[in-house]
Amino acid sequence: MHILYLHQHFSTPNGSTATRSFAFARALVARGHRVTLATGRYQGAETELAGAFRKGRREGRVAGFQVVEFDIPYANAMGVAARGAAFLRYAMVATRLVFRVKPDVIIASSTPLTVALPALLAKGLRDIPFMFEIRDPWPELPRAMGVLPTPLSPIFESVANLACRQAAAVVALSEGMAETARARGTDPARVQVIGNGCDLDLFGPHIAPWRPPEAAPWEVLALYAGAHGRANGLGVVVEAARILATRDETRLRILLVGEGAEKTALIQQAAGLPNLTFLPPMPKRDVARLFAGSQIALHILADCPAFAAWTAPNKLMDGLAAGRPVISNVPGDAARLLTEGAAGIPVAPGDAAGLAAAMVSLVEDPARRAAMGAAARSLAVRQHDRRLLAARFVALAEAIPSVQPRLTKPAHFAISGRG
Repeated sequence: MHILYLHQHFSTPNGSTATRSFAFARALVARGHRVTLATGRYQGAETELAGAFRKGRREGRVAGFQVVEFDIPYANAMGVAARGAAFLRYAMVATRLVFRVKPDVIIASSTPLTVALPALLAKGLRDIPFMFEIRDPWPELPRAMGVLPTPLSPIFESVANLACRQAAAVVALSEGMAETARARGTDPARVQVIGNGCDLDLFGPHIAPWRPPEAAPWEVLALYAGAHGRANGLGVVVEAARILATRDETRLRILLVGEGAEKTALIQQAAGLPNLTFLPPMPKRDVARLFAGSQIALHILADCPAFAAWTAPNKLMDGLAAGRPVISNVPGDAARLLTEGAAGIPVAPGDAAGLAAAMVSLVEDPARRAAMGAAARSLAVRQHDRRLLAARFVALAEAIPSVQPRLTKPAHFAISGRG
């Protein structure tokens, strides 16, 4: 069947951001499906398409599927108005694409929530079924973080309700996200949790290590690779580095790799610290080499209670796949996974002293560090292999009923919170 995959922030492994949709699109192609993936221009992403944009778009084949890239820039450092404009522009051009390519099934992967609008219109006007993937719960998470303008909240509520109720299947990246879908009226039988997974080919003991020139040979490296935004709460890492510097701890260096709205402020906050190195965003393959040259993985988020249930630990998965002990300050699923799997150390959100102590404990005990790293890789292989998760995703897409015969007149359709 022909599947239209809507993901505004798509990237291949040559980019510096998440590659879940790349892996899942490839898995769909491997099963014999025709896939068209529509994306925008996300900072840090790499579509591997070349050439100029023509009439606001360019397209071509990537890893066996068709990629349509719209000239819609998006970056985490954008303000609310600019972000909203980018989301709406993508929804508009993706809607036109839906009715041009006439797919059998649509996969709408959120965030942003507006990606559901083309799928809802296609369902209402052409009876094209869609799968709704919740990678971040909207509007719950932005509202919990205080970044959702109050006047927009009812609109997002209506879209989220309708998307959850109209979707033929809902994929949630965590049980907390699944619960939000059920609370919005999704039939529980249509909700499936398919979390973030580990890329065991990209990360692991077979990868040649690399260390930045700032790292001394004796230093243990603790690596965070990801966005430097408000939600990431990396100020606690800077404060942990400061605590260690005041104690003349010279055995550890912290690496912060990535870009985001808070990076400039973080660099200023860290001025003069000898044990903290900032690196620019880099392709996933280079991040994998850096993990191979590091000894500790950091999974850090801001101190927001909603993160315990409403986030899926993508950075945690990279650390597990690389076979590195993970220190995480995210309670809930992440903390349980590390504790039960003996694969790392959970610390309290916002606790810089606790974070510093956890890192030092692994510096001082190489045997423990090695045992946790081995347990992390074993956990990745046994439970979080992305190939296994992709197979479940494909099976769910294939179970969606075929497009029903077209009605002579389109069914009545309106976007409302009543579903």
